[in-house]
Amino acid sequence: MNFPAIHRVVTGHDAQGNAVITSNGPLPVVAELKAIPGTVFHEVWATTGAPVCVDNGPDPTTGPLTLPPPSHGTRFRFVDIPPDSDELFNRSAEQLRAGFSEIGDMAASTADRGAPHPLMHRTESVDYGVVMEGEITLVLDQGEVQLRAGSVVVQRGTNHAWANRSGKPCRMLFVLIDGTYDPAIGQALAARG
Repeated sequence: MNFPAIHRVVTGHDAQGNAVITSNGPLPVVAELKAIPGTVFHEVWATTGAPVCVDNGPDPTTGPLTLPPPSHGTRFRFVDIPPDSDELFNRSAEQLRAGFSEIGDMAASTADRGAPHPLMHRTESVDYGVVMEGEITLVLDQGEVQLRAGSVVVQRGTNHAWANRSGKPCRMLFVLIDGTYDPAIGQALAARG
């Protein structure tokens, strides 16, 4: 299944303060991961700082592909997730961690032999994930839940993976918000190693 291209419109202001369209067309960054073929990141926008500076600055998506949101910022993207494959499950934890380096965050990978899914990972962020098309299973350290189009996940810095057992690609929309672990959760995670 080929999903339609994402059409993005970005607004701004002219010198007189009038609202104008500054960009209207395809996303400048659509990247398929070499390490996980069929996984495609569609970078829509990112912000830094809070409150966000409302300006006519440059497109924040044109830099290197990065999994987590910027410090004190947000990241908005679509991700196409292919069906799980035998090849994926036969990779070593080291190979899978290398795949995360492609999205700028090798340390996010928590893959090991005992993991419930080879793409387990964690970021110190709150992520809103919306299933746009297809089906996906959210896998956690303990438990999992199947999601369909219209399902929404509020993922609060937990170790997780997206398992696609449907045999068809799934498209999800994500908004990632930079965060800091509550001290008790941070200590528990540090104790786990």
